Amino acid sequence: MTHFVHDLRLPQLAASYRSGALTPRQLLLGLRTQAEQLNESNPLFIHLLTEAELEPYLTALENNNPEELPLYGVPFALKDNIDLAGIPTTAACPAYAYTPEKSATLVQQLIDLGAVPLGKSNLDQFATGLNGTRSPYGACHNATHPDYPAGGSSSGSALSVALGLCSFALGTDTAGSGRVPAALNNLVGLKQTRGLLSVAGVVPACRTLDCVTYFAATAAECSTLLGLTAKQDSADDYSRTNPLWNAADAFGTPRPFRFGVPKAVEFLGCTESPALFDQAIEHLKAIGGTPVEIDLTPFMAAAKLLYDGPWVAERYSVAGPLIESDPDAVLPVIRAVLEKAPDFTAQDSFENQYRLQAFKVICDRVLSDVDCILTPTIPRPVTLAELDAEPVARNSDLGYYTNFMNLLDYTAVAVPSGFMANGLPWGVTLFSRAFTDHYLLSLAAAVQQHSGLPLSGERSLDSSLPTTPARNDMARVVVCGAHLDGLPLNWQLRQRGGRLLQATKSSPDYKLYALAGGPPMRPGMLRVSEGGQAIKVEVWELPSRELGSFLTGIPAPLGLGKVQLADGRWETGFICDPYGLEGASDITEFGGWKAWLASR
Repeated sequence: MTHFVHDLRLPQLAASYRSGALTPRQLLLGLRTQAEQLNESNPLFIHLLTEAELEPYLTALENNNPEELPLYGVPFALKDNIDLAGIPTTAACPAYAYTPEKSATLVQQLIDLGAVPLGKSNLDQFATGLNGTRSPYGACHNATHPDYPAGGSSSGSALSVALGLCSFALGTDTAGSGRVPAALNNLVGLKQTRGLLSVAGVVPACRTLDCVTYFAATAAECSTLLGLTAKQDSADDYSRTNPLWNAADAFGTPRPFRFGVPKAVEFLGCTESPALFDQAIEHLKAIGGTPVEIDLTPFMAAAKLLYDGPWVAERYSVAGPLIESDPDAVLPVIRAVLEKAPDFTAQDSFENQYRLQAFKVICDRVLSDVDCILTPTIPRPVTLAELDAEPVARNSDLGYYTNFMNLLDYTAVAVPSGFMANGLPWGVTLFSRAFTDHYLLSLAAAVQQHSGLPLSGERSLDSSLPTTPARNDMARVVVCGAHLDGLPLNWQLRQRGGRLLQATKSSPDYKLYALAGGPPMRPGMLRVSEGGQAIKVEVWELPSRELGSFLTGIPAPLGLGKVQLADGRWETGFICDPYGLEGASDITEFGGWKAWLASR
């Protein structure tokens, strides 16, 4: 089978269009032919757009300039529980199907940016499953090894990227449906912060938990897509505003960070996964991470609420009426999952919400001490034969590490980390607090660079990352005086959730002065062109949302600016206006505020 383009990554495709080496019409029609052939043996598409259905998109692009549309001619697939105007939405249930008049908000955003939908992809019916076999349109098998499932419920979406048919794809994720297929098909799967991408025009699974997700070969592409589409949507009542610390320019090169590693990691008997997980830890250490042992028990306890608690009744609100009126229209395994839903009461719902909130308080406390937590994406792969023999139990195995993240409102990125001996992809998940999406993608991109693993779909890996530092929801502040650990104003940092990261020195370009006035006595650090020396400082970290109140409480002549550290980094820190040095004493020779205090 001839491939029209060997690398569908966003930058490479854009370059081909700009050079005139390729047109969207050539590409999309060629990819459609390939998809039609592949679909015969691996049913990844429920509806592949016909040439007539593609024509309006192709004509529109021919009247536009590639330079003006960020996603000009980029082929994508969308899970068939997401609306595309004029094309039936089935949720993998023919009896449920309807034809929407308009596209889902996110789909329309992508089309307006120049992207072209190739087709509606297969899924576990009503997005209830993590394996990709629960569909009347056929079971999807793995892109690499036909004895294994593609993962679900976003099976077809992941395959469309892994098999080189699309640059990216849309899935959904309520319990891991945007991460498990990524792990099994050598892809990056972004389970973004709940509400960051609009779910207007998406068939709900659990409306309070649902996320639309991106599949791509690289974390950098996921960051690009998220940066273009993370916008609040008035049509989605669960849409949220993205804080500026999580804007597109937060994607960058990781600075030193701390990552949680569970004390006990369950692999459900897999003999290869432990070594692969250890290898993933080494990847993170190599890109600047320090592992911190954490207790995953409360996270796992929260995970059990998803299917053992009343959230299954939320799923029933969509499929339930059809089950009651025409039970045979719904697959038996889906009916079995949902049949206990009517037994839950309103009291059950509130009691379980209270339990979840109690777990969240504990889990948030664990996360407050690290930048992210690392887990396997799945504890072990399961074969299609195992799924056939025990469909519920083996499906649950795949969701072992994914079920709690939506419930607890965390951001998660699944990233490839290795291959098993039989060639099956294996991956890990990085998760953290809400609105740390681009930061996690930065870590994932650095892991991809360090591991050097081959990409899916005949793509190649870029050799560079942005030179700007990656940002998350924490701000760093360099202090040199009364805010140092143990000194009178340090409480202002700790009260705001501050944490000491590092005791270090500035670059040798500063003078230190004891300012007039007080109490408390305060220093002023001034950058000079000559006569300076390195000054002892501390680097603290505090939540970005607290930085404004900290700044407004700093009295003149002090303020926050940029301070260079001994290793060459520039961080936000205390600086002094030169006018404030009137009556001040030069104490540079002491090399730091604490040394001067001790000398008095």
